Amino acid sequence: MADAASRLVSVAEQLLGAPLPVRVRAWDGSQAGPPGAPVIVVRNRRALRRMLFKPGELGMARAWVAGDLDIEGDLYTALGAVAGLLWEHDDEGRGRSLADTVRDPAARAAVRDLIRLVGPPLPPAPPREEVRRRRHLHTRRTDKRAISHHYDVGNDFYQLVLGPSMVYSCAYWDAPASGGSLETAQRDKLELVCRKLGLKPGQRLLDVGCGWGSMAVHAAREHGVSVVGVTLSQEQAAFARKRVADEGLTDRVEIRVQDYRDVRDGPYDAISSIGMAEHVGAERYLEYARDLYGLLKPGGRLLNHQIARRPQQDETAYEVDAFIDSYVFPDGELAPLGTTVTMLERAGFEVRDVESLREHYARTLRAWVTNLEGDWARATRLAGFGRARVWRLYMAASALAFERNQIGVNQVLAVRTAETGTSGLPARTRTWNS
Repeated sequence: MADAASRLVSVAEQLLGAPLPVRVRAWDGSQAGPPGAPVIVVRNRRALRRMLFKPGELGMARAWVAGDLDIEGDLYTALGAVAGLLWEHDDEGRGRSLADTVRDPAARAAVRDLIRLVGPPLPPAPPREEVRRRRHLHTRRTDKRAISHHYDVGNDFYQLVLGPSMVYSCAYWDAPASGGSLETAQRDKLELVCRKLGLKPGQRLLDVGCGWGSMAVHAAREHGVSVVGVTLSQEQAAFARKRVADEGLTDRVEIRVQDYRDVRDGPYDAISSIGMAEHVGAERYLEYARDLYGLLKPGGRLLNHQIARRPQQDETAYEVDAFIDSYVFPDGELAPLGTTVTMLERAGFEVRDVESLREHYARTLRAWVTNLEGDWARATRLAGFGRARVWRLYMAASALAFERNQIGVNQVLAVRTAETGTSGLPARTRTWNS
């Protein structure tokens, strides 16, 4: 009988209807596949059971998080090859459909061979890091629970990954391929936001989803504004409050554990929402936009910094990514840029500027992966083995997605224009980039 690796490659190629672009090393030490290709390490039969009972992305993710499946060599090269197998071949007309697989006797025989190789067909329990998927309700209670899952991992872990800036959104590099530190690029992003908002001493800024307080501190210290930052994460709030106190800014910065829907002390001169709107959900987005519009003074500006997905021919067919929803951002949803702009306009905003930072986010994610891998032993102590593997996989895969234009990120500057039609913006808005 053939060794385990050869059988796995044969089965995979029968099911895919295409050559396998990766090499496989199995639990018995055998290897098969194209020489020099990235190596997928199948450490035990349990990895196959996970993929057999949850075919596709989620089964592979479970095997990865549990450590049953690994990658040898360059992580990005291997993920690029695997992503092509899982997501890209159908769109490009390559590979076989599920219906073709069911009709093909050779493919059915391959599945039977896989079942024999797996052993007793009992589905392993999902890793404990997995969140049970459910309908995206986006109530105050479910949103708070989802935010806690992602952000209350431990401030020390996030400091390891994000670096001293503690900014968990894309940095703003002089050029995506240029030199410079992550910390400098994050400072430049915060300054870019402040310039777009036109912040001046004495104004009031609401920072929605304030994270660990980076934007609030920067705006208060560098631009003399008073800031209210709101977050649903207790750990973020504790860190941000200490940071504010250490900077001597307690008279100008207030950090609240509060849902943005419960903010009632407007009006504000400006609102920043950086990497938060992805948690709002499609059904709630117009409500989100209207709430922020109502909190602004006439002439007040909103800077909405948000990840976007590519639009689909049939938008009703959109499904949230199974791995991201189950392990990373429960209840998170991405919308096309056009949908976001439309919703802001429906809420009453005048959209004045849109800037794509897609390449900037790809480089930021690679920097975070480098930080994580550079102190891997400590990362696993802080967050746990499974959670650290979740973060490594999702950040590396996201970097590739940004590089390939599968997702993007945009800063949308919108204004609550005065009744007279005055926007308050300069005629040449892009002066903030100088």
